[in-house]
Amino acid sequence: MIPISKPWIGAEEKQAVLQVLDSGMLVQGAVTARLEEEFARLCGVKHAVAVASGTAALHVALLANGVVPGDEVITTPFTFFASVSSILAAGAVPVFVDIRAETFNIDPDQIEAAISPRTKAIMPVHLYGYPCDMDRICAIAAKHGLRVIEDAAQAVGAKLHGRAVGSFGTACFSLYATKNVMSGEGGMITTSDDGVAAQCRLIRNHGMASTYLHERLGFNYRMTDLHAAIGLAQLGRLGTLTAKRRENASFLTARIRSAITPLVEKGYEHVWHQYTIRVASDRDGALRKLHEAGIGARVYYPMPVHRQPCMEGRGRIAGSLAIVERVAGEVISLPVHPALTPQELETIVSGVNSLC
Repeated sequence: MIPISKPWIGAEEKQAVLQVLDSGMLVQGAVTARLEEEFARLCGVKHAVAVASGTAALHVALLANGVVPGDEVITTPFTFFASVSSILAAGAVPVFVDIRAETFNIDPDQIEAAISPRTKAIMPVHLYGYPCDMDRICAIAAKHGLRVIEDAAQAVGAKLHGRAVGSFGTACFSLYATKNVMSGEGGMITTSDDGVAAQCRLIRNHGMASTYLHERLGFNYRMTDLHAAIGLAQLGRLGTLTAKRRENASFLTARIRSAITPLVEKGYEHVWHQYTIRVASDRDGALRKLHEAGIGARVYYPMPVHRQPCMEGRGRIAGSLAIVERVAGEVISLPVHPALTPQELETIVSGVNSLC
């Protein structure tokens, strides 16, 4: 089976972990600080704050931006559940608006009508590694005095008109094992706001400004230097691996003819965390045929967040979610990772084109 993802672990990662073990400094030390510096440089921001996971990054970012119980945060229901569970963990109310079918991302045309007196922030999700329309989203936020919290979990290295994802507001990245840059488990928050960065550093470490002096409620969301060492090694080859993902995606787009292939608009730099096609009918049957052909395709995500069992009585739906409902029944993600061989790419194309 051609896997949907394949972590790229080399000698650099192994040696980096051994060096941390030998150093005796295992948690939030010099290696974590170096990863933060490199991540901030990558995103073109003043600060990067390492945390234990992408979910922790979202939770911390919301709290650091002043989101409190009863506030509303506008977002998309077509995302991994962590986007919304972090809003709920902050005591806030997720407000769901529809997406653009072509990009899978939140539709800026739907945002303004969803704003209420309780709205505190907008959380766009750069799904599959494709940037949201941040120029329009930031303009809406500025007009209404709202915070922007980018869920960039899948989009490290993506850009919009030359500007890095992660630099438009407070942004949150995941370094989970399957991500384009991974540390096994981990997360990163990026911002150029000095006050937000200071709050993030407090919250991730039990709210401590100094040892046993707790200025606010915080959590144990620290990153270990073991994880940071892996992330540093990964970050060093991000450019090479992203180029290979883009090459693989171009190969698929040029040859697949029996499904709707992903759109890439002018000025948008996709990093292809996932290569996601849409099939017009019998998605489950198509998925089964791909598996029979040895292609490890997956569905991200079959059930929108607003329909999850635990969401009953939670959240607010603003307008129609017709596109979300339709797209959730059409999407199939294909392997696009850098370790694919030419023969595997041919197998993927053949398998998809045999669906028609």
